[in-house]
Amino acid sequence: MKKHLLSASIAILCLSSLPAQAVTYISAKAMLDVENGTLIQSPLITIDDGVITSIERNKKPKLGKNDELINLPQLTLVPGLMDMHVHLTSDPTVARSERLGQSIPRMAVKSAYFAKKTLEAGFTTVRNVGADGYSVIAVRDGINAGDIVGPRIWAAGPSLGITGGHCDNNRLPPELKYTSTGVADGPWAVRTKVRENIKYGANAIKFCATGGVFSKGTKVGVQQYSLEEMKAIVEEAHMRDLPVAAHAHGTSGIKTAIIAGVDSVEHASFLDDEAIALAKKHGTWLSMDIYNTEYTLSFGEQNGVDEENLKKERQVSKKQRDSFSRAVKAGVNMVFGTDAAIYPHGDNAKQFSRMVEFGMTELQAIQSATINSAKLLKMHNKLGQIKTGYAADIIAVEGNPLENISTLEQIPFVMKAGIVYKTEK
Repeated sequence: MKKHLLSASIAILCLSSLPAQAVTYISAKAMLDVENGTLIQSPLITIDDGVITSIERNKKPKLGKNDELINLPQLTLVPGLMDMHVHLTSDPTVARSERLGQSIPRMAVKSAYFAKKTLEAGFTTVRNVGADGYSVIAVRDGINAGDIVGPRIWAAGPSLGITGGHCDNNRLPPELKYTSTGVADGPWAVRTKVRENIKYGANAIKFCATGGVFSKGTKVGVQQYSLEEMKAIVEEAHMRDLPVAAHAHGTSGIKTAIIAGVDSVEHASFLDDEAIALAKKHGTWLSMDIYNTEYTLSFGEQNGVDEENLKKERQVSKKQRDSFSRAVKAGVNMVFGTDAAIYPHGDNAKQFSRMVEFGMTELQAIQSATINSAKLLKMHNKLGQIKTGYAADIIAVEGNPLENISTLEQIPFVMKAGIVYKTEK
């Protein structure tokens, strides 16, 4: 008995001699509660092991030996932003003809560079909806391992598409017999492709339900994939609890994708009343990239965008913004998705002003990039708010974003999981 008591005493003594876990505190001028749309004055946030453990007001911390206080007396704290539609491998300043010659390893290097740029712009979580090979999956894993710096990434791997459709590559001559990695035709073929993406690490799935703006030989309004094929994709992904995104500009493709059970419709350019009603009925999230039109039409030609693609952008842009306004007015679920890669990475937040211009309140726009996006990813109990028990993904801005949404375009402070990645004190 004495021997056991002595062993226990030694164990307790050893534990008590270990250094205490360092705690981080953040104090600021104010903090935005994105759920209620209120500003909390003089917050003190306690962070332990990357998680928010308490939020108090008008308090001063009792600092331990290894604790840290981050004091931001002129700034307002906002949850880390989330962009649900990016393509980290693509560089809009590089001509499309030149991109054809880029290897998968080169794309991965680009992706790592743009991931860091995106994080420093205040986006602590993104969903990458399509990339050649498994390049962005490798970057995501590198970020998670601490090898490189970047946001949390939900990576879809290669986008699924029909032969000759928007997610295929139609720019090469037939004698090369090239087919994009994600091409699959028929219900069992698409199931196989979903399984393949998951095998190599995808934690999201994306498919092309209609033609697109930046592909060759596709019409944006024409449906790709039948209802049976779309259902097969969704069912296979949902069995593994992965969110499914459907690229869809045209009305028929939008409706079919919603009926098939997708979690989000990307672009959603040509909405009619029935499509809006279906989205509301099914709780489908719409991710509408209404910022990038000006960039494409201003710089597309010099960046090697074909006239065919510019013509389609002119066709889509006003219609998409009209659809956005109608969807907001109808109360459809909306998330923040920019299609970053059509314009420079790091400029993601410039879309907020467009969202307000075309019908959202400032709070709705911010919610689309925080609590709404977290719900889409089924991470609403861990991400999207500055709240006890949530990951310490926190950014700071000058001023009140509820009064001036453009403050989100300049981010002086970025924290992800309790680690500071940018500070301009």
